[in-house]
Amino acid sequence: MLSTKRFRRSAPAFAAAALALAGLLTACGGTEPAKPVAVTSSAPQTSAVAIPKAVGQAPAVAKTQGWLKIYDGPAPAGTNAVQLNVTSNPSVGQYVSDGAGRSLYRFDKDTADPSASNCSGQCAVTWPPLTVARGQSIYVAGVDPQRVGFIERADGACQVTVGGWPVYYFSKDQKPGDLLGQGVGGTWFAVAPSGAKAAAS
Repeated sequence: MLSTKRFRRSAPAFAAAALALAGLLTACGGTEPAKPVAVTSSAPQTSAVAIPKAVGQAPAVAKTQGWLKIYDGPAPAGTNAVQLNVTSNPSVGQYVSDGAGRSLYRFDKDTADPSASNCSGQCAVTWPPLTVARGQSIYVAGVDPQRVGFIERADGACQVTVGGWPVYYFSKDQKPGDLLGQGVGGTWFAVAPSGAKAAAS
């Protein structure tokens, strides 16, 4: 049985350990996102091999990054997931949209290697980041799952990335297919499936 004196000495250490564990359980998953890599025997977590799916078969996990699973294909009905699709528009060519058809953008002041967002505060009000939460997955249709991942933002939220670029909505887009954010400030552009700036060929 622990003496009261010994317990008092160990209590702060116990509390610190408990807080650290809570941080691990609630954190987005780390600030250093995994980079897409080809499958090797030493990297079983990530798969770059596309396996044909039988009709009606659920999508298979194509990549994992920490706790996040990324699937190749449309999300089954009722799935708690973020869906990414490829949409086409004559003015910008192919670009990435969410499951509701809302356009997604990238910001030239961000970086892709390493992935980092430089849009916070009022910027993030105008350009809300697309986020994914623990307990969710990402499903991609027409986007290479190896190019999809996430970063941890300063506020602890997990922001989805495409080709390393953090992606955002534009608050002035009102309906699916709107592209009012294209070219804003010369720094905001619809994001292509590769992560590049969408532009008509």
